[in-house]
Amino acid sequence: MNNKRPKLPKDVYEAELLRLQAELVEMQEWVRTTGTRLVVIFEGRDAAGKGGAIKRMTEYLNPRIAQIVALPAPTERERTQWYFQRYVQHLPAAGQIRLFDRSWYNRAGVERVMGYCTPSEHQRFLRQCPVFERLLIEDGILLRKYWFSVSDKQQEKRFKSRLTDPMRRWKLSPTDLESLTRWEAYSRAKDEMFVHTDIPEARWHVVEAEDKKRARLNMIAHLLSSIPYEHVPRAELTLPKRPPSTGYERTARSLQFEVPDHAASLIPPVGEVYRDPEDDD
Repeated sequence: MNNKRPKLPKDVYEAELLRLQAELVEMQEWVRTTGTRLVVIFEGRDAAGKGGAIKRMTEYLNPRIAQIVALPAPTERERTQWYFQRYVQHLPAAGQIRLFDRSWYNRAGVERVMGYCTPSEHQRFLRQCPVFERLLIEDGILLRKYWFSVSDKQQEKRFKSRLTDPMRRWKLSPTDLESLTRWEAYSRAKDEMFVHTDIPEARWHVVEAEDKKRARLNMIAHLLSSIPYEHVPRAELTLPKRPPSTGYERTARSLQFEVPDHAASLIPPVGEVYRDPEDDD
């Protein structure tokens, strides 16, 4: 039996995405004016579409309010700190949104499977994580957690595509490729993580991501439905009249170093517009 859903027509996808993005802008204004603190965690398999979802979410948001947190590997000093310490400094202040492109759950996933942490460190994380998240929620932070789920066949297909696409080759690392041979180990680690951290106060929401476009729409729509935001009336703005000149004269262009007019050298057709082949999954 084939349970594969039909592809969304491009115009339907783009229209609904734009509508949801407009709602995200409304939510952002509510967050700003009410002093709300919102944390959204994006986890899941490599090549499951987390980055694409974050990209569409933030396309029209104010980067001073909604910021992406994508931390590199910890430094030697950070490895000696309390595990959650490096993440605490990236939590939002009043009126801010933080989108974690991977998060403290690295310890339950890649660190556990690849041996980057000890078994005792892993077990300590599973004990402390629910306590840590309850503290965040008790302090008033809105916490949403999303797991992007993708099949082994779809992951391998996307990896192969990235190997030959210079625009997305940077998305692949040796650790990413290693996940192909450790599929079951990652599955067991994820199941154990869910058992310990899928708590009533901060549930895991699974996003089926075989179809990236559906995944983006579903995830954003769910997030919006879970936030009690309201429309915030905005003050009417009027452009002021430009005052009369006081005699200022612009500096001669010959005294400035201008960027060469590369655009003038283009002769249509220049070439095909780049299209992410994974959007056709």
